[in-house]
Amino acid sequence: MSCSKGRQKIEKFFKFGSNSENCIVCIPEVLDGNYGMYVWPCSPVLAQYIWYQRSQLKGKTVLEIGAGTSLPGIVAAKCGATVILSDSSDYPQCLENCAASCGANNLSNITVVGIKWGQFTPELLNLQPVDIILGSDCFFETKDFEDIIVTVAFIMQKRPSTEFWCTYQERSSSRSIEYLLLKWGLECTEIGLETFEADSPTLAESTLPGNHTIHMYIMKKKISSDS
Repeated sequence: MSCSKGRQKIEKFFKFGSNSENCIVCIPEVLDGNYGMYVWPCSPVLAQYIWYQRSQLKGKTVLEIGAGTSLPGIVAAKCGATVILSDSSDYPQCLENCAASCGANNLSNITVVGIKWGQFTPELLNLQPVDIILGSDCFFETKDFEDIIVTVAFIMQKRPSTEFWCTYQERSSSRSIEYLLLKWGLECTEIGLETFEADSPTLAESTLPGNHTIHMYIMKKKISSDS
């Protein structure tokens, strides 16, 4: 553990898989009030799903949005994907944390880019087509929901087969994105946590996700019945 500019830094280790085949990830955290500076409960759940789908990841291009400490994206890279990590350009310290996670895992071929949800900046417009988008607990602030969906829908226009794999921590039963999915032409399937052994309060030899209610979804571009 170390301190920098008055902020405490720690490293957390996550081990996915078994002794015979596993993926060990080191994540540097900063004990700071900013969202992206430590691992949230949804993150190891999404990373566990990625590990279970690792045979699909080889050779794929994967983008993690709102990456922060980047646990899911780092696991995807270790599973053979070409990974792009992104977080808001308004929070350079979060982008620095993305880069720190890459360095802690000796991954030098990962691109880190600032993408602000809902804004068509050059970084978003020039983004290459991707096969999979990852998002861990991006649906936190209700005011951001449509911006996230707009961004995902725009990226899917470049490659209509793109899937959005995301985890969500339930904080209120009154929250819903169904109308936004309909508005922006997306459809959503929930994946049971038990199907990839994520229905446990402890994953990857960590104390996360704890007793939080976590959901796993896959979103895709809706296929028109006329096509």
